[in-house]
Amino acid sequence: MQVRDLGELDGPLLIFGGPYSNLQATQAVMVEAERRGIAPERMICTGDIVAYCAQPAETVAAMRDLGCAVVAGNCERQLAARAGDCGCGFEAGTLCDRLSAGWYAQAEAAVSDEVRDWMAALPDMITFAHDGRRHAVIHGGARDISRFLWPMSHDDKFIEEIDCIQSVTGDISCVLAGHCGLAFSRRIGPVDWVNVGAIGMPPNDGRSETAFAILERGRATLHRLPYAHEAAQAAMRAAGLTQGYDTALGTGYWPSEEVLPPALRRAAVASG
Repeated sequence: MQVRDLGELDGPLLIFGGPYSNLQATQAVMVEAERRGIAPERMICTGDIVAYCAQPAETVAAMRDLGCAVVAGNCERQLAARAGDCGCGFEAGTLCDRLSAGWYAQAEAAVSDEVRDWMAALPDMITFAHDGRRHAVIHGGARDISRFLWPMSHDDKFIEEIDCIQSVTGDISCVLAGHCGLAFSRRIGPVDWVNVGAIGMPPNDGRSETAFAILERGRATLHRLPYAHEAAQAAMRAAGLTQGYDTALGTGYWPSEEVLPPALRRAAVASG
């Protein structure tokens, strides 16, 4: 496991994940950081710079120009390895699997060898100290980079991951993660687990705004990110990426909910 330690960080931090080839959302989070007076060295990305949307090369370039710390997501690992899919672990033949094939092929064609080498060098975990607490940043899980952990996942699943992280880092107070696309926080014993969400795709709740987190005074708070989603949609449609994620940017609902626990699907939420 590749671990990068950032040492002691001061002041508010902006933690975000899942740019997902969404250049407009990536630009928006940079503007938000500047508005809050947060410099790039106090920003951390939980990975999956490249995914569903239309501008993978441009989004990677914007992120590299920004120069913030980045944890490798499963998409970075797969693209670096020149693998044939995104590595999310979707069951073969499911709608999620079929939909991912379309955007992954487009990303595969757009990402250069030099960018793949840069992705290969990204760490699996970032650690830092902040306001007297030790933090670890991962993508999905430490045991499995593409592990889906949800707001209602059993404590034991989080404990497995925390134990794995602490076997590498020693004691930590907070885990900051991404991958599943939903922003949430849980208290697992003495450890806070915060999923910072994804800036490149809304969290399946009927709103176009995406999500990020601010870490300040020992506490992570979740925030929504409005951005020019119509421009991101137009770019997807111009690129022929019309499998449903283009529509999701506006409606706020994913084209498939197969990956979600039943309690998080629209029908369950509406009936509840």
